[in-house]
Amino acid sequence: MSAEVGTDEQSGPLPDSVTDLFEDVGEAYDQLDIPRRRYVGYVLVPSAAFFLVTIVVALLMEFALLIRLPIAGLGALLFVAAAIYPKLYLNSRKVSIENKLHLVMTHMTVLSTTNIDRMEVFRTVADEEEYDAAADEVAQVVHLVDTWNQSLDDALRRRAQQVPSGNLSDFFDRLGYTIAAGQELSEFLLSEQETVMENYITVYEGALSNLEVMKDLYMSMILSMTFALVFAIVLPILTGNNPTLTVSAVIVLFMLVQLGFYVAIRAMAPFDPLWFHSEEGAPNDQVLYGSFVVGVLTTFATITFVGMGVFDMGPGLRGILFFMQDIPLPLYVAIPITPMAITGIVVRLEEGRIKNRDEQFPSFIRALGAAESAKQSTTGDVLETLHRKDFGALSDSVVRLYRRLNMRLDATEAWYTFASDNRSYLIQKFSGMYLQGRKMGGDPGQLGELISENMTTVCQLRQQRDQATVTLVGLLYGITAASSFAFFIGLQIVNILADFSEQLNISTVGSVGRIVYAGVYNIPLIEFLLLLVILFNAVLSSVMIRTIDGGNKANAYLHFVLLTWLGALTAIGTKALVAAVLSI
Repeated sequence: MSAEVGTDEQSGPLPDSVTDLFEDVGEAYDQLDIPRRRYVGYVLVPSAAFFLVTIVVALLMEFALLIRLPIAGLGALLFVAAAIYPKLYLNSRKVSIENKLHLVMTHMTVLSTTNIDRMEVFRTVADEEEYDAAADEVAQVVHLVDTWNQSLDDALRRRAQQVPSGNLSDFFDRLGYTIAAGQELSEFLLSEQETVMENYITVYEGALSNLEVMKDLYMSMILSMTFALVFAIVLPILTGNNPTLTVSAVIVLFMLVQLGFYVAIRAMAPFDPLWFHSEEGAPNDQVLYGSFVVGVLTTFATITFVGMGVFDMGPGLRGILFFMQDIPLPLYVAIPITPMAITGIVVRLEEGRIKNRDEQFPSFIRALGAAESAKQSTTGDVLETLHRKDFGALSDSVVRLYRRLNMRLDATEAWYTFASDNRSYLIQKFSGMYLQGRKMGGDPGQLGELISENMTTVCQLRQQRDQATVTLVGLLYGITAASSFAFFIGLQIVNILADFSEQLNISTVGSVGRIVYAGVYNIPLIEFLLLLVILFNAVLSSVMIRTIDGGNKANAYLHFVLLTWLGALTAIGTKALVAAVLSI
């Protein structure tokens, strides 16, 4: 009897977990933008039919099993993706809400301290397209109040039951009961600031912790794939199989593994963009765009120059590296892309200045709000003395803001240009909140203190993100060097064995001919394929770094060039090292 109970207890959790999973997916179907029946009829049924067709095709084909299985696997992948898409869709909305909830809450708090109606607070936030899913949820509350004539507290509690984010759902629920109890919206939101920022810190740090786990898993998988690729290079010399097909198959799997990890890292990385791109532009736009044009044109010119040399239509690298008798193949890959580093360096320097301005903005907005509150004066009058203070990298932008306001330009345009000059996403959002709060009669001291505290918290989280980025950079550069060394040490050993076997008289030494199959190798082609792996690794690794640090896409150019050069130089050094060791 006890044995039966023990068996039930051990087997119970698995069915429960599977049942919960199916229930979650089923509930997700009800929260899609289209009805459940329409989604099943238009998406799920066709994908299931396609899956059955792929199974039939795989069974009727006369090819090898390794060719037929991927066909059925493609149909299965499409069907599973269609079946779980509603759950993935809700998860993406949850991540989008939690990534921007701190901005939504800060914006609502700023508006609640002004002289506008509380429903106008919700309408204003709902109109902010940058808040994405969070703005949509607030818009649903507004819709329930305006269209269905529900009270605000009832609308909040009703919507709280359907919000995919637990943090926003709890907030709506608490706010609904608080409003029903008669508490002012501003009092509740001010008291909730600490809780919201703590939740944001938890989400942010949780994402960074997940990235740490992904980095360890990524290193293990890439090292395993490196071993598999080296094995695919060396094994055919003993078996006589076609090494080009074997190496190509492993390379495709290698690339798919890297691509999968990039997608996972992109989904896990916290949303915290650094740059703000305005339509008006910024003072040093010419430098950035000029560096991009120079980098692109120089790269194309270098590729053309090197390519013409390869086809004997010009001097090529032989004309530049005339002192080298035999130019290594990796240099034909690394040298043409080098000019891209020009754009990467310029963008990287600008990102450093943006980060410095972000660190100075909390002290500036706090001082501005306190001065306006004490003097009971306008922003332009306060900046007359405040612009002389040293705000570090932000000082020049503060001076230009003072001059625009002193010339009686529109305050909205002046502050928008201030954000454009700084190129900072956070400065653009928080300065816009401060201006909106001031226009609607909010207390400047309270606004400045609120915005300063929240932005300081985000800047502190960014420091943790920068540390995570530094460790990722070290990991990716180390993996690039290690994998390149392993690739080319295997290739060079095979190359030396092939040269050695060619020196033997196979007709008289028949046993060697049966053990070593050197004739199946096309060494230049395999080396070219390995260089493609180095290029692909450099592309994805540089994009991973850009995804985690939240910087500009052009920032990946510098890492792409450096990673390519690291792989190329490692390949050249490995070939020279193996040749020197075996020649001793």
